Amino acid sequence: MNILRTILSVAFVLISLTVSSQTLSNKAALNIKDAYNRAKIEYAAFEEKHGSFVQTDNVLMHCLTWGDPSDTALIWSHGSFTHSYELANVAENLVEGGYYVIAIDYYGHGKTPIPDHEVSIYHSADDILVLMDSLKIEKAVLGGFSRGGYVATAFYDSYPERVLALILEDGGSVAFNTYNHTMSNDSLQAKINHIALPEELDKLYNSSYNTELEAYKSLYDPIEGGTQFEILSVVKQKNDKWITYAGVLDFFQMRDSAQFSNIVLKPTNASLYGASITMVQPKIIFRNLQVPMLILDPVSDNDPMPFEKENIELQKKFPRLVKRIEYSNTEHNIHYEHPQSFVKDLVEFLQKIKASK
Repeated sequence: MNILRTILSVAFVLISLTVSSQTLSNKAALNIKDAYNRAKIEYAAFEEKHGSFVQTDNVLMHCLTWGDPSDTALIWSHGSFTHSYELANVAENLVEGGYYVIAIDYYGHGKTPIPDHEVSIYHSADDILVLMDSLKIEKAVLGGFSRGGYVATAFYDSYPERVLALILEDGGSVAFNTYNHTMSNDSLQAKINHIALPEELDKLYNSSYNTELEAYKSLYDPIEGGTQFEILSVVKQKNDKWITYAGVLDFFQMRDSAQFSNIVLKPTNASLYGASITMVQPKIIFRNLQVPMLILDPVSDNDPMPFEKENIELQKKFPRLVKRIEYSNTEHNIHYEHPQSFVKDLVEFLQKIKASK
């Protein structure tokens, strides 16, 4: 499980995904049915208040917004296998701190589909530009977690004049394959050979369900409790079946060791989207950095992106622009593991941005 968690960068999500609905007691199943019925109501109300879509050249992209459009826009890209609800638990706190929060769903996540033509992380940057134009936002703080950090960096690479600042949460500040390419050939090949989808996750990503309730149950975490209404964001109807995250692993090119081997060793043999995360080269993109950057850097033995050394070097190169905050004993997902500290650090960063104007 640790290997897949490392590759997919979804540490906190996998906790809930490994719970099999077959293990639930009849009483728990009844509770989940009740939770599902309440979740439908909560989800519809939440989407009506916060959800919207924007049509781009690539896709009909879904996003959520919180706050006052006259405040400083923070456009957030989520991590792998999460969605625009990623910041839902802290969004109102960020709004109180002065942000207008906009969280997108990129391809294959939440309510945004996988396009029927080739796309890359850079196409997501193009989508964000359309979103900004539609909302009449001249400049924004671009932020993201894990894979979403690479989306934010790709946006800065493409449209630097539209970026007020960058917030990179364990992703986007260092090239994706940096750690892989420091390994010996034997160690790297061993890592690639052991990439395999655990049975419970393989079933999840390759199963369809007769009802929306069954799909909801497959993702529901009974330990967390509540309605978990945001689950409905990733449950989709396809013909007469209901599916979750269908096609995303292949879209990422991370289903098995053969696909992952191409990402690491032969990216031009992978799909365009799969390879595109390796095409984001921060050392080149940030060689002439012109905007403030906040790097949120988790440090632990299980950190899937152990880029502390490179992040410190980037901070030393641009001491007036780059602020690095280290989170010790944190695996990957800072905003989930330390929500209060996450909000505090982002709000203080905004204050410094405003003070520097």
